[in-house]
Amino acid sequence: MAKEIIIRFEKNDVPDSIDVLFSASEMTEQVEELMKCVSEHGIRKFVVTDINDQNCIIHESEIISLSSDGRKVRIVTGDGLYTIRQTLQKMEKEISQKNFMRISRYEVVNVLKIQKFDFTIRGTLRIELEGGMETWASRRYIPSIKKHLLGKEETEI
Repeated sequence: MAKEIIIRFEKNDVPDSIDVLFSASEMTEQVEELMKCVSEHGIRKFVVTDINDQNCIIHESEIISLSSDGRKVRIVTGDGLYTIRQTLQKMEKEISQKNFMRISRYEVVNVLKIQKFDFTIRGTLRIELEGGMETWASRRYIPSIKKHLLGKEETEI
């Protein structure tokens, strides 16, 4: 049996922020469905081309990494490799700035898909992503990566 849903608005003091809280006596299928609907509301979808030159739609949340390939962007997801005819710079503006970060001149990764990262003695950064993918950050981007991951101006890792 569906439970009564009460909706109310509370003003917060954080500009450009929307906080959603679900409160119930227990986690039910109805609560899970509501949470899913709300979380997918702001997710961008992209029309991309798969390896068979077929157009398909992927959600931003599926993206593990984006990399530049001339006039196209290669998009890696858990399901495969896709391309889109845009520049990396334009794609970077269209995706969530909170969930994605540039790690080199040619690559952007989804921070939610990072499994671990290691700094080497030489000052480079190895990033292991979901699905066993491995990539390297450019030294030039390490300060901005630290800032993005830790949310601080100056950090020591």
